[in-house]
Amino acid sequence: MSSDSLSMLRALNARFIENFVTNDVEAHDKIIHQRFICVMPNGALLGREAYLERWATAFDPDEFVYWDHRDESISIFGNVALVRSANKFVRRLNGTEQVGMTVYTDIYLQERGEWQCIQAQLTPVSPEHYPGDDTIIRAWVNGRLKAA
Repeated sequence: MSSDSLSMLRALNARFIENFVTNDVEAHDKIIHQRFICVMPNGALLGREAYLERWATAFDPDEFVYWDHRDESISIFGNVALVRSANKFVRRLNGTEQVGMTVYTDIYLQERGEWQCIQAQLTPVSPEHYPGDDTIIRAWVNGRLKAA
């Protein structure tokens, strides 16, 4: 496994998450492939255009009072890479807070020396399978990066 590719994929994963928390469609558009597809937690498939449209408003810091990125794992198979991580969240809806976690697997393809995400798949996690807080990489409180 190339350490350059591993470093690039780690940086892309961090940017992917940062783009979500900041609703940065323009930056996100650059790291997803033209034939990108997203498999949502309910099994729905979102094509690139619908996905980017949703991306623009998916993270609301007043709703997501806590969000983290944890338990990252990257595997490279030639010009394909699997980037898996988890996001724990505390979401305030109608005055009630709910805690949840999603594991995502992003599939990247390297073409002409550049890695782009071709598919993202989101899977809800049951509390008994939550990765520990010791695996937190970064966390946000009300949309602001929490100091380490």
